[in-house]
Amino acid sequence: MSTVTVTDSPAPAPVRAARPTYKVTGRRVLRSEWAKLWSLRSTWITLGLGLLFLVGFGVIAAAHYKSELNSGRPMHRDDVAATALGLSVFGTNFAQLALGVLGVLVTAGEYSTGMIRSTLAAVPRRLPVLWSKAAVFGLVALVVATIGVFVAFTIDSGIVSGTPAALTMSHSGVVRSLLGAGLYLGLVGVIGTALGALLRSVAGGISVLVASLMLVPGLISLLPSSWQDNISPYLPSSAGESMFALTHDSTALSPTAGLVVFLGWTVLALAGAAYRLVRSDA
Repeated sequence: MSTVTVTDSPAPAPVRAARPTYKVTGRRVLRSEWAKLWSLRSTWITLGLGLLFLVGFGVIAAAHYKSELNSGRPMHRDDVAATALGLSVFGTNFAQLALGVLGVLVTAGEYSTGMIRSTLAAVPRRLPVLWSKAAVFGLVALVVATIGVFVAFTIDSGIVSGTPAALTMSHSGVVRSLLGAGLYLGLVGVIGTALGALLRSVAGGISVLVASLMLVPGLISLLPSSWQDNISPYLPSSAGESMFALTHDSTALSPTAGLVVFLGWTVLALAGAAYRLVRSDA
């Protein structure tokens, strides 16, 4: 009599679900930088300060003009030629610091915390990180600045209504100047982002930004007049002011020329940041 031995075959090993393969795309890098930007408390605070500077200082300038006009005393030479537009963009000198500093923090902040290593490990090609940071923050700065100058102009128009400084939105060149001011501040944010990536230091990036926008023009004013006329219009701050000035004298650039020169400075800063990002490790 024969016996049949039945052996149990081993159970098949469970099949693990294949993990999805994620491809690095420009859209995903943009979304990543967008999420990182808004996850920082400093973003909300600094953008709020930039908006406050634009509106607050614009309103203060208009109120000061109205007070001087009604005081009965001779007005200062600068106040005599003031317009609602010039008063409403008075805060750009302060807002450019807030937006430029935040731009530096967007990139240099990652170097100071070491987070840039994780970012570059996820995006090995590196340059899309720089383009995405500059595009995301530049767009945010542009929107905030444009809203700020239009709000400031609307309020200032009501304050100086019926005075020699009165202007309306329909006046020739007003809308162009307001859009130019918003674009200027948006590009300042991009330059700040580039300086942060180039210098990889928050203190260094802020120092160079402040020097280029505020200190260098003061030093140039110490040069002979003939030198000033040839150099000053092409400085970043002077070219930027030409973008949103309502009127231009013979020594200033036209709005289009000012935009071209300021774009040139922006491209130069981005090119320097891109070169260092590709050539050196984080």
